[in-house]
Amino acid sequence: MPDFSEEIEVASKLALQAGKAILQVYEQDFSISYKNPNDPVTDADHQANSIIVEGLQDMFPQDTVVAEESPLPKSSTFSERVWYVDPLDGTKEFIGKNGEFSIMIGLTVDGTSQCGVVFWPTKGQLFLGISGQTAWKEENGNRELLTAAHAQDLNNLSLVASRSHRSSALDHIKRTLNIHREQRMGSVGLKIACIAQGRADFYTEPGPYTRSWDACAPEAILRGAGGKFTDVHGNPIQYGAHDFRNIHGIVATAEDCHDRVIKAVESLCSCHKS
Repeated sequence: MPDFSEEIEVASKLALQAGKAILQVYEQDFSISYKNPNDPVTDADHQANSIIVEGLQDMFPQDTVVAEESPLPKSSTFSERVWYVDPLDGTKEFIGKNGEFSIMIGLTVDGTSQCGVVFWPTKGQLFLGISGQTAWKEENGNRELLTAAHAQDLNNLSLVASRSHRSSALDHIKRTLNIHREQRMGSVGLKIACIAQGRADFYTEPGPYTRSWDACAPEAILRGAGGKFTDVHGNPIQYGAHDFRNIHGIVATAEDCHDRVIKAVESLCSCHKS
């Protein structure tokens, strides 16, 4: 099996450094600007982005780094190994000061997510994973293995959904699967951490609204924990696309409920095509 221990160690240290910088901004008054009318950005995004990108480039100079707040490289210039960085996932939650934001750093090799970390600064929780091998949480010096092999109750699945970007399509999916349990949370990384810890059974964004940096690190963690992470058709996520969008959405689940969720999401997509 590939050994990504060095990559995990470097990404973890950079996430912790970026988290410290983010919290310093979080505890003060800060300015807000907008990349577009519904896409805010703060000094915390930029500071964390610089810390992580510069650190990865120093440690792995031959790798490509794709970060949300950096100029995006052309896919034709990619190396075999590509890092995807979301320096502050959940900026709206950061602005709203509800604490539900994270730092996400993931690595792909030949277009497949291999390892990643998600750090929750306000909780001091670090989630780490190596696809197909293992995943764990570190908090207060303790280490806890994560598993997402089994849903809590196959006859009563639970959904974790976005707090600030909830898709109306989820209502159709909930009716199809007869779901009565839904929790809402900011940050894709934190939602996937819920599944990896067995606190929720699935998450989906069926539209083309997430990017590679939203998916790479969470995918490695969930797949490391034994869960599944695909597009809405059950196919692997493709990294390295020219615009970095997950055109066919994402579906993240505990292992044993994935097929059921995929059928529900695909039925929604079929309805929209007809």
